[in-house]
Amino acid sequence: MEKIMSLTLTGQLRTKTGKTASRAVRNASALPAVLYGLKDNISLQVQPKELTKLIAENGRNALIDLHIEGDTVPQRKVILKEYQAHPLRELWTHADFQEVDMARKIRVDVPIIYVGHSPGEKLGGIVNHILFKIALECLPSDIPRSVEINMGQIELGQVLHVADLNLGANVTLLHRPDEAVVSVYEEKVKEAKPAAAEAGAEGEAAPAAEAAGAKTE
Repeated sequence: MEKIMSLTLTGQLRTKTGKTASRAVRNASALPAVLYGLKDNISLQVQPKELTKLIAENGRNALIDLHIEGDTVPQRKVILKEYQAHPLRELWTHADFQEVDMARKIRVDVPIIYVGHSPGEKLGGIVNHILFKIALECLPSDIPRSVEINMGQIELGQVLHVADLNLGANVTLLHRPDEAVVSVYEEKVKEAKPAAAEAGAEGEAAPAAEAAGAKTE
């Protein structure tokens, strides 16, 4: 389980807010953003390519050292809270950051990565991926980048539950212990009726139909 690394991002304060001001920021090839701080909220702008590259290379919950030019605080520890993307073009239109206290636990969703293949697949088993992210609570420094599940250890007929995940003593999983994560099951095939039985049934049906026709006449 790889932990999140702390990375650096630089931004600038925004004095004007609203749709018109945000549009002007985007027209200047910057990304409007809001920082939800521990004591205050700040409107800022960052370089979109720098932010998207940082997240792509280090994960959705990357721990960021945010330097905001003109801010009274020289550096803030933040994570990306959420972002808005253009519906047609591959670019972000807005971002929200959440300042974190390194001594206080936070709740985050961490992606689940399934690695390899189950031995049960070779036996005709079907893999059912139930969860693709896991909600957990921990200190910012203990946030895992992802949770990897080795499918090579999941046998045919086996169900992996949340209780089976071991993320260490510093991480609390916010799911029911009996909640299923992934399973490998054998598809049940309906048994076909024996050919002789089907032929017999058809043979019995024919005289019955003829008798019914005779009564009608």
